[in-house]
Amino acid sequence: MEEQQSQAAAPQPDPTKASVESAERRRQRQALELQRERVLSERTSSPHRRSALELALADIEEKLSELGWTIHL
Repeated sequence: MEEQQSQAAAPQPDPTKASVESAERRRQRQALELQRERVLSERTSSPHRRSALELALADIEEKLSELGWTIHL
């Protein structure tokens, strides 16, 4: 009886909140994937610009990996 009461008092997961969080993570991942594709498609002869693009790519890929993304070759 006491166990049932403690289970009833425990906060129940909010399926709406989980769904919203999942959708937000998916939206973030898609936005980062688009940024990654844009960076990969840029061509430049400037070593400074190339260096900036490489740093941007590394940053994007780090954020993607935090969201559970892996590179699919």
